Amino acid sequence: MPRIVSVATAVPAHELAQEASMAMARHFFQDAFPDINRLLTVFSHSQIRKRHFCMPADWFFEEHGFAEKNRLYVEHAEALGAEAAVRCLERGGSSPSDIDCLLFVSSTGLSTPSIDARLLNRLGMRPDIARIPLWGLGCAGGAMGLARASEYVRAYPEKRALLVCVELCGLTFIRNDRSKSNLIATCLFGDGAAAALIEGDAVPRGHRAQTELSISRSESRTWPDTLDVMGWELTDDGLKVIFSRDIPQLISASLRENIDRFLAKADAPLSEVSRFLFHPGGAKVLAAYQKALDLSEGATRFSADVLREYGNMSSPTVLFVLEKSLEHPWRAGEKGLLAALGPGFSSEFLLLEAR
Repeated sequence: MPRIVSVATAVPAHELAQEASMAMARHFFQDAFPDINRLLTVFSHSQIRKRHFCMPADWFFEEHGFAEKNRLYVEHAEALGAEAAVRCLERGGSSPSDIDCLLFVSSTGLSTPSIDARLLNRLGMRPDIARIPLWGLGCAGGAMGLARASEYVRAYPEKRALLVCVELCGLTFIRNDRSKSNLIATCLFGDGAAAALIEGDAVPRGHRAQTELSISRSESRTWPDTLDVMGWELTDDGLKVIFSRDIPQLISASLRENIDRFLAKADAPLSEVSRFLFHPGGAKVLAAYQKALDLSEGATRFSADVLREYGNMSSPTVLFVLEKSLEHPWRAGEKGLLAALGPGFSSEFLLLEAR
């Protein structure tokens, strides 16, 4: 069975407190909304304390075209992705030359050759490594990347896969977009990277002391006719955010049924799951998870902790949650449900078990 050997994260150096973010939002949006004070309460209700960005705060007060933003994306995505990857490999007792497959997930910039090719050169990986770049998965990307990596090592049990997720959401900010979606994005999103090392059954386990989690099952699901729920609109100024207020309602309406169906296929009812590792899309999204699955706030504390300290970083965020959960030892046989939602409108579920 595929196993997660190690997880590591990285964030850029520029830290922005939520109070400062709210002041910036007032500056950008007050002329567009007469009721700006009411709208800005989203910041105090966000349960976010701070976020990190690859550019300093004064960068957001200047005009930047798509070409400039994308050059910055390529530069910082490579550097931040390499930082997370190196940290992950060190924790897993592996070197870059041990990796057989490199998966790279991102949705906040464009690069050809893709960033995984740059990481291959930067980290000194083998030239015969398999590369799988995945773009456009948004907030579901970290979970989907884990699932695709597990499928690779399930097919090739003697091999190792390294998943790297990088998002630089701050670089997508468009100053002249005065939509409510952009206001919400200004409150929620931050920058970050995460990496996970996944091995097949035939790879020698060595003498590792840390917990390893097996991925016993995964499942993708896409809601029909929901293309407008979230995503990007490509404009001359860059990637304009599409972000529907209906996301919590979609979760409440059908998430429980989908999860019950997924767990039934694994012969693991919800009552046997003790770890809930959800992508924290926002405070309302976490509340919708809790309501749909009849969970206490404590059950999603790792997701809430990540949201508070980093905001929503899109694809790597759920790996931040996974890393935090590993700081609290899993019992042998303990089960966890990892889940994320993204454009499509799509979900990805993974059933994890400590071994």
